[in-house]
Amino acid sequence: MVLRLGCAVWAYRGWLGGLYPPQTKASEFLSTYSRRLSAVEGNAPFYAIPSVATLAQWREATPTGFKFCPKLFRGVTHRGSLSPQLAQAQTVLARLQHLGDRLGPVMIQLPPSYGPNQMEDLSWFLKALPAETSTEIDLAVEVRHPDWFSPATAPQLNDGLQHRGAGRILLDTRPVYESPDDPQQQSQRRKPRLPLQPVVTAPFTIVRYIGHPDLERNRGYLDEWAGRIASWLQQGTVVYLFIHCPQEARSPAILEAFHQSLVAAGAVIPPLTWGREPDQLSLF
Repeated sequence: MVLRLGCAVWAYRGWLGGLYPPQTKASEFLSTYSRRLSAVEGNAPFYAIPSVATLAQWREATPTGFKFCPKLFRGVTHRGSLSPQLAQAQTVLARLQHLGDRLGPVMIQLPPSYGPNQMEDLSWFLKALPAETSTEIDLAVEVRHPDWFSPATAPQLNDGLQHRGAGRILLDTRPVYESPDDPQQQSQRRKPRLPLQPVVTAPFTIVRYIGHPDLERNRGYLDEWAGRIASWLQQGTVVYLFIHCPQEARSPAILEAFHQSLVAAGAVIPPLTWGREPDQLSLF
């Protein structure tokens, strides 16, 4: 079983005294995070392509087995059709190779304006994307146009991703939208409200769970996911599970609850390690 748990960021001071020991310096956040959790979403590469030096620093700050799952640069994904951006995308992938064995699946997050009418563009892009890199790079796609989820379109997308060996990112925003309040009211970037279609199209899958700040409002969703993920793990699927929350300070607590649900569902996974300093920290 390979389960990698993580959050959307690592540089968050609000976790001091919880996920991080109280006196942890900002320069130690990544190193500390990577010894408590085993993966992190890479949002920074979405906004700017990291330098070789920065990627080397990230690699050296983290232990063997830790994985970054960076988002592909928005200059590739958010300029209309993907095919004209192929050369730049290949350049970005080659750059990300400097993470070495810390590089996990690269996430291709497509905007709401990119719909099924561009299916051929997406298919061509995924087929052509591999660059001249030293190792194969896993790719995962997140779609946000509502029509991708229609009964007429979803099977085509899933079949295409499966044929390419690309994962379909599973975004679950139900906890924040199926609630009587609006926990995203103060959020700068609201997550899209889209149907959940929990399908696996590759040897791995990425789940992005958007949790409600009130832990109790997550319980039913967590138990549902735990049963599903436990089954996937038994089948040999590598699962990346990232916890988001409109109040980022609550993400570790939701992650802990998720871990408890997974254990209750029969998943054989190591214990969480923060709040104590074991001699050797285990990765998921």
